Amino acid sequence: MDRKQLVPDLVAGLTTGIANIPDAMASAILAGVNPVFGLYALMVGTPVGALLTSSNFMLICTTSAMALTAGSALADLSGPSQNQALFTLTLLVGLFMMAAGLLRLGRLMRFVSNAVMVGFLTGVSVLVVLSQLGDFTGYSSQYSNKVAQSVDLLLHPAQVQGQTLAIGLLTILLILVFDRTRLRNFSMLLAMILASLAVIILDWQGVQQVGDVAVIPSGLPLPGLPTLSLVPELIAPALSIMIIGLVQGAGVSKAYPNPDGNYPDMSRDFFGQGAANTIASFFHGMPIGGSVSSTALNVSAGAKSRWAGVFSGLVIVIVVLLFSRAVSLVAMPAMAALLIMAGFQSIKVEEVRDVWDVGWGPRIVMGVTFATTLILPVQYAVFAGVILSILAYLISSSQDVRLFERVPLPDGTYREQPAPAELPSNAVTILDIRGSVFFAAAYRLEEMLPSAGEAERPVVILRLRQSRQISSTFVNVLEFYDAQLKAQEGKLILAGVGPRVKEQLDLTETTQDVFGEESIFLSTDIIGKSTKEALTSARAWLDKTSDQRVNSKEA
Repeated sequence: MDRKQLVPDLVAGLTTGIANIPDAMASAILAGVNPVFGLYALMVGTPVGALLTSSNFMLICTTSAMALTAGSALADLSGPSQNQALFTLTLLVGLFMMAAGLLRLGRLMRFVSNAVMVGFLTGVSVLVVLSQLGDFTGYSSQYSNKVAQSVDLLLHPAQVQGQTLAIGLLTILLILVFDRTRLRNFSMLLAMILASLAVIILDWQGVQQVGDVAVIPSGLPLPGLPTLSLVPELIAPALSIMIIGLVQGAGVSKAYPNPDGNYPDMSRDFFGQGAANTIASFFHGMPIGGSVSSTALNVSAGAKSRWAGVFSGLVIVIVVLLFSRAVSLVAMPAMAALLIMAGFQSIKVEEVRDVWDVGWGPRIVMGVTFATTLILPVQYAVFAGVILSILAYLISSSQDVRLFERVPLPDGTYREQPAPAELPSNAVTILDIRGSVFFAAAYRLEEMLPSAGEAERPVVILRLRQSRQISSTFVNVLEFYDAQLKAQEGKLILAGVGPRVKEQLDLTETTQDVFGEESIFLSTDIIGKSTKEALTSARAWLDKTSDQRVNSKEA
C-alpha cells in the first residue's frame, strides 16, 4: 500500500461505508429478510471484491435490482428456512459469477440489448417504489403482486396510518433538504436517523421499527454452511441475479478506468464479484454486485486504490459491533422512504428517451420488457429479457443484409449501385454482400438475388470478402442459385473467399461438386484483386463459350 494513498483511501472508505449502511439495510428489507444480512454482505463481500476485481474503484454492494430478484425468489418462504435459502442463493450467485469470469464470458453481455436493460431496470425501479408503499403508509394489502398492492392501497385510503405516513414524508423531505447541502453524500443516512429519532421523541408506538420485524444481533456472524439441498430450486433465480449483477458490473467496468488509464478486465471483475458473493454466503450475506452509484461515490470521495473498498467494509464491521441496538430503532417508514427515493432516482429518463427516439423496434422491446418486469416474478422477467434480446438480435441480423452491384469503370475503379432485379444476357454481374449471411439472413439474401429469368449465359461474381464464415443455409442458397444460372447456361463465381469460408465449402463438398476450384477466388491483402481475377476469368469463359456456340452452329 502506498502511504500517499492511505489517507485519501481512508476518507473514501469512511464515506462509502457510512453512506452504504442505509442502502444495505434497505436492500435487505426489499428482499424481505433481516436488515443485518445486507450489512453482513458488505462487511465481508466488499473488501474481498475490492482485492480481487480488476477494477481499482469498483465497490461491490447491495443493489435494488438484485435484492428485488432475491426477494421474489424467497417470497414463499419465512423464518429460518428463508434465511438458509438466502445464503444458499448467495453462494450459487457467487459460483456462477466466478465460472463466468473463469470462462471469460464478458463478451456475452453484448447480447443483452440496451433496450432490454433500460426496460428491465426501469421496471425494477418502479417495483422498488411500489413495494415500499405498504411500509410507507402502514397499509397491508392481501395481494402479492406489487402493482395489485398499489391499486388496492388507492382503493382504501382510509386505512392509511397517519403517523407512519408522516414519518415517511418527513424522511423524504429531509433527504431533499440535505441533498442541497454539503452533506448530500450522507443525506439518506441523516434523514433516516432524524426521522427515527422523531418516532422515539414523539413516542409514536404505532410506527414500526426494524426491531419489530427482525432481530439485530450485537456481534459478528459465525461462519456457516449453506443448505445444499435447496440448490435445485434456486438455480433459476441465481442465474437471474447473476445476469443482473454482471450487467451492472459491466457498466461499472466501462465507466471507471483504472489509474493507469486502462479499462478493467471485465471477466476478472466477474470473478471478483463471484468471490465476494461466495465468501459472503458463509457469513450470512445476501447477493451483491458492482454498484454504479457506490462506485461513483467512491471515486468522488477521493479513492486512489482498491484499499478504499477494503476500508469501506471495515466501517460496516464497526457499525455492527458498536451500534446494533441503534439499528433496531430505525423506523420502517423511514427505510421505505429511502427505497422510494432510490427507486425514483434510478429511473433514467434520458436513457428511456434515447431508446424511444431510436425507432419502433427498440420501443417495443423496451416496453415489453418493462411490462414483463411488472407482471412476472422478477427472476423470470430477467430470462424473458434475455430471450427478447436474443430474438431482437436474430431479427435484426436477418434484416441486416444488403446486396449491391459493382459496375467496373474504364479507369479500373467500380461504381456501386442497387442490385438489378433481372440479370442481363451474355454479361458479367458483380454482386457485393453486406451484413450477415446466417440462417434467416441467408433466405433474405436469396430473395434479393437478381433473377436469371430468360437471360442467356448470365455470369454472376458474388463477393464474400466480408463473410468470415458461412452457414449451411447459405451453402444451400449458393447451390440453388448456381443451379438457376446453369439452367440458363450461366455460371456463378465466388470472389474474396476467406480461408474459413473456403474450408467450409470444401468440407461440404460444394467446391468439388458445384463450383470447381476454378470458380473460387481467394481473398488477399490487396482489396479488389480477387474480384479483378474473377472478372477476367468470367469474361474469358464468356468468350470461350461464345466461340464454342459459333463453331457448333457452323458445324
